[in-house]
Amino acid sequence: MTKAMLNRAFVPIAAATLLAGCSFAPAYHVPASVTPTSAFRADPGWVPASPSDAVAKGAWWQLFGDDTLTALEARVLITNQNLAYYRAAYAQALATVRVDRAALLPTVGVTTGASRDGTVSGRIPAKSSFSATGTASWTPDLWGALANTTRASSATAQASAAQLANATLSAQGALATDYFVLRGIDAQASMLDETLVSYRRSLEIARNKYAAGTVNSADVDTARTTLANAEASRRDLTRQRVAYETAIAVLVGENPGTFALAPAPWRPVVPVVPGVLPSAVVERRPDVAAAERQVAAANAQIGVARAAFFPQVSLTGSLGSSAGSVAGLFGAATSLWSLGASAAQSVLDWGARNARVAGARAAYDGTVATYRQTVLTAFQEVETNLAAYDGYRAEAVQYATAAQAAARAEAVTRNEYQAGTIDFTTVTVAQATAQSARVNQIQNTVNQQNAAVALIQAIGGQWTGPVALAPAPR
Repeated sequence: MTKAMLNRAFVPIAAATLLAGCSFAPAYHVPASVTPTSAFRADPGWVPASPSDAVAKGAWWQLFGDDTLTALEARVLITNQNLAYYRAAYAQALATVRVDRAALLPTVGVTTGASRDGTVSGRIPAKSSFSATGTASWTPDLWGALANTTRASSATAQASAAQLANATLSAQGALATDYFVLRGIDAQASMLDETLVSYRRSLEIARNKYAAGTVNSADVDTARTTLANAEASRRDLTRQRVAYETAIAVLVGENPGTFALAPAPWRPVVPVVPGVLPSAVVERRPDVAAAERQVAAANAQIGVARAAFFPQVSLTGSLGSSAGSVAGLFGAATSLWSLGASAAQSVLDWGARNARVAGARAAYDGTVATYRQTVLTAFQEVETNLAAYDGYRAEAVQYATAAQAAARAEAVTRNEYQAGTIDFTTVTVAQATAQSARVNQIQNTVNQQNAAVALIQAIGGQWTGPVALAPAPR
């Protein structure tokens, strides 16, 4: 092969190499989104956002100072099966990126063969022949279709990573919520056990008074009714506890039939949430980041659709040899080579390519709308949970006052009934009021804890700055 022939053969390759890297995708910019001016009070305008889900969000569950919760959260990351699914989906997305990147490079193959020919009678000596052929093909990415496909798959993989982070945050939040409800049930059960002792004592007093003839049987029946209702409530708490215990078992990837979470002393600890949070913290939310990456992927797909208007060029080459021995395969006299180039272009497709571009643009617009809706929903959730936390925190003082007053009233009426100055109906009302006040106080603490967890989920992790730990008012 002469030098001139080589030059002519490689001119198309050189030209294709120079053209490769051209892209018809629009320049990508993160879509603008609403940003509140302060304390998440929405500004009517739209401004560019900067999704930053890679920012460290902290082991936020440690804000509650519960070692058991911390140990359970560590198990979620390892054995939760929903997270295992999202990890697998992310690994699959990364594999797709590698496949798309490989399409940018030439494909090289080798074919070898060996045969032996002769006659059945053996009169003509058998002959052996060997062959080897190397092939190479490459489709230059002249118009950026392959590069944009890779960009789209890379953005999709990043969205998959954000979906994994979102699923992780969701599982961690669900575990914390179920855990706090379970501990609230434990607190109610402990309180009700003490109440049952009081109710049994009241029934004994009523029976003694009835035996002495100072009251009628109605007092005994009323005391027995109050005790029976309380015992039924205690059994129902056991039922509720099992439901949350099994839910926690599933979240940590364990068989609910073998999982057990021992009762523990009540820890009414609630982290102190800052009164004002910077709006930028919402950009750490994994679902916001996932939505933004889907926009980037859709933007790249516009370039893929546009590239279909231009011809697709393919370059091929082969080098082969055949000989009667393996050593002879590498002789120049037995070698054959070929170089080729082809181009394919649709001439008439009745508007199909235009429709694909229009579809890609519509898909992009849809992902932008989804992204903006995700941001708006994030701000809504932060506003709602900030208000919920503030409301529950303010109510705690009143619930504590009510519980203290009801406990004093219960003690007074019990003593007065024993002294014979009031009827048992008054005692029953005081007991029910005190019981309800104590339950309300426990439930308020659980509501505060879960509102804090919901806020953490709404902002994509722990808030920045110093965080104080404080017991709920009692």
